[in-house]
This record gives sequence, structure tokens and C-alpha cells, in this order.
Amino acid sequence: MDLSRSRRGRRALFALLYLAEGAPIGFIWWAVPTRLREAGVPVGTIALLTSVIILPWAFKFLWAPLVDVLRGPRWGRRGWIVSAQLVMGLTLLPLAFTDWQNSLALLFGLLILHAFAAATQDVAIDAWAISVTPVDERGMLNGAMQSGMLVGRWLFGAGFLIVAHRIDDALVVFAMVAVIWVTTLSVLLASDVDDYHIGDAGVRQRIQAFLATLFSVLRTPVTYLGIAVALIAFAGFKAVGDIAGPFLVDLGLSQGQVGHFFTGALVAMILGALAGGWLADRFGHARAVSAFVVVAAAVIFATSAVAWLTTGAHVGVVAGMLAVYLCAGLLTASAYALFMQITDPRLGATQFSAYMGAINGCEAWAGFTAGQLAERFDYPIAFVTVALASLLALPLIALLLRARRLARVDGIAPKGIGSGGAG
Repeated sequence: MDLSRSRRGRRALFALLYLAEGAPIGFIWWAVPTRLREAGVPVGTIALLTSVIILPWAFKFLWAPLVDVLRGPRWGRRGWIVSAQLVMGLTLLPLAFTDWQNSLALLFGLLILHAFAAATQDVAIDAWAISVTPVDERGMLNGAMQSGMLVGRWLFGAGFLIVAHRIDDALVVFAMVAVIWVTTLSVLLASDVDDYHIGDAGVRQRIQAFLATLFSVLRTPVTYLGIAVALIAFAGFKAVGDIAGPFLVDLGLSQGQVGHFFTGALVAMILGALAGGWLADRFGHARAVSAFVVVAAAVIFATSAVAWLTTGAHVGVVAGMLAVYLCAGLLTASAYALFMQITDPRLGATQFSAYMGAINGCEAWAGFTAGQLAERFDYPIAFVTVALASLLALPLIALLLRARRLARVDGIAPKGIGSGGAG
């Protein structure tokens, strides 16, 4: 059954693909840092690990043009997705046969290779979603995609931590690889045709068409402003999320309690993503992003104040952390819809991956900065400092709105940009 041809089918298809994407993310960014911290690894080293692994995601725009150019009747976005998911599984399998908690060098190497494959998978999925999804569905689509990703993240992040003392690490790795590979069936059953297919043109003609479209997009400020927003707007909750596991451990929570917390965080993020997507479609993507940046920063300030004034796992701190994850869902769904809105579908892989790469770049610098500040000072200082930086995105969003309006007036907005409710 071709799920790509109906509204509900598209939500199910891309939710499944994001489930496969989220499974290793939960393992890498929730379970691994918590396990390493319990093993006595310094917070700075853990933050360095997560920051380095995110780099392929930050720079995926460098090879994303291959996904736009190297496709045709026999090899399209499905081919890229299936191949990437095969490599994702192969790079995780060795962890089932090694003591990765005491083999940091091997863990670094395998997870970096995995990140290259996963980043490529993400590029192809997002480009495919942009090409087959109408503008007025993109907020809710991103809510569904984020929900799928978060379910996968819970299964192998929080869920793993809850049962880690009862099952072998190898079993978890095998199950994670199985989820990644089984979801490829939904890709193989779907059609690879979209409204921006480049047909039987030769590679030279594809490159020429790609470059012509790229140069047209680069002549407008929209892309640059979008990248700047992505580099800054997510800093607050990315900083909190990257070291949430170590933070909770240092508050006195056990591994199982951390797992239960992340279960609550998952529910909060799903609710936030669904609500954020709906609100963005209803009131405008850019306006929603601006509002949620402010709300997220305010919640982080309040949570940090409670953490500063209390000791241990105070109920106010835990509640505040859950509220941060709710804000993360709100902001992520609305911002992804905005970035889809300002992406030319003919450059679905290249342009959108530049925005996503900038978001991952934001996570890299925000997580690293927060880790270093937390190690030298304290967690509240780290959280507040980075959250303040996220507010610098507000004037950039205002400039982005103005640039899009000017582009529409001048008639230079590429196909796919300037229609629908992004403003």
C-alpha cells in the first residue's frame, strides 16, 4: 500500500521513518550519557562525545546535493533511505559484542560512522516529505514525525534505562537494529514519484538544473536568515537536553528513575509537538516559533532558579525539566514546518538539510558550552546562559518574515516558498 498518497498515509509513513531515526537517537543521547556518567565518566567528556557525534548532522548539507542530483526512475529518495538505514544498522551491530562503556574510542568511532549514515537518511526523508506534502499539512505532519521519533527515542533511551538491569546490552542493540531495518518495508511499498521528479535527464542536465535553482535561492536572504535562526533558536532546550541525564544523576536520581523521567519527557514532547504543529498551521509558523522561543527560555529560567535555591531532586526541578521538554516539542514542530515553508522543493535535500544541519550545529555548540559551564560552575548557570543566547533568534525571525514578504512582492520567491500560513 502506497502511504505517500493520502494525508493519513503520509503521517503514518513519515512517523514510521522517524521512529527508525529516533531509536538510535534515544540510545545515543539519553541512554549512553546516563550509563557513562554512572560509570564515572566526567560530564565534560560525555558532552564532548555527544557534541562530536552531532557534527555529521551539522554538516550534512555538504553531501545533501547528491540526494537532489543523483536520483531518477531507477534510483530515487527511497534508494537513499534504504541504503542509509542498512549502514545505520551495520554500524550499531558491533556494540552488541563489545563492552562499549569501557571502550570509549571504539564507541566514538562507531557512533560517528553511524551518524554519517543517519544524517543521510534524515536528508532523504525530509526531502521526500517536502516533495509530497501540501503546505497546509506540514505543521501536523511534523507533529506526527516528531511523535514517531520520540517513540523510538523512548524505546531505546528511557525504556532501555528502566530495564537495563534486567536485560543484556546486546539484546537492546539487536532490537534497535531490527527496528531500523524492518521500517524499510514502508519505504519499499511506497511510490518514489513526486511533483519535483527530474525524470530521465542525464547527470549533466541534472547538475545544471540543480545549480540554476541553487543560485536562484542563494540570491535571496531567506536561506541565510533561516540558517541563522536554526543556529540560535534551539540553544536553550538543546543545552538542557544534552546534559539532562548527568544533571539528574547528580541530583540523586537512580538509573531507573532517570528512565522514568525520560518517559515523562517523551510524553511531554509528543504533546508539545502535536500542539505546536497544530498551532503553527493555524496561526502562522514564524509567529509560533517566536512565541515558543520566549516560552522555552522563561521555563528554563524558572527551572534553573528552583534548582539553584533547592537541593536534590526537588519536585519543582523535575516538573520544570518536564516543562522544558514540552517546550521542546512545541518549538521543534513549528520550526520544522517553518523551514519546510522556506525550502524550494526542488532543493528539498540541500536547502532543508542546511537548516537541519544548523539546528544540529546549535546542539553541538549549546551542548558543549553547557557541559563546560556545568563542570566549571553549576548546572543552573549553564542552562540560563545558553537560554539567554536563544533569545537572539527573535530579531532574526522578524527579519525572515520581512525578507519573505519582499521576495513575494518582487516575484523572486522560488516555487514552494511564499504560499500558505508561514507568516
